[in-house]
Amino acid sequence: MSRMGDTGNSGQVSGENLGEAAQKVTQDLRELGGQVRDAAREKYEQYTGQAQDYYQQGRDTVQEWEHGLESFVQEKPLQAVMIAAGVGLLLGLLWR
Repeated sequence: MSRMGDTGNSGQVSGENLGEAAQKVTQDLRELGGQVRDAAREKYEQYTGQAQDYYQQGRDTVQEWEHGLESFVQEKPLQAVMIAAGVGLLLGLLWR
């Protein structure tokens, strides 16, 4: 009554079941891979949109500063030149 020596139809059935199980696992892995790919794509698009928003905000801020600086120089040109000369002198002394 030992099953080790038994090579009847049960060996073929278990082999077929193993093949079906392997196909099922393969299909499940493909579906999981597709889900992971879709989730990664969504996150990529989300972060890309955020990065573009931050870039545009930074660009707008710099343009506002530039406009403010131009206005200051036009309103007070002598003071602007003196500030620039002072900053240049300070940087020259620090680098020396």
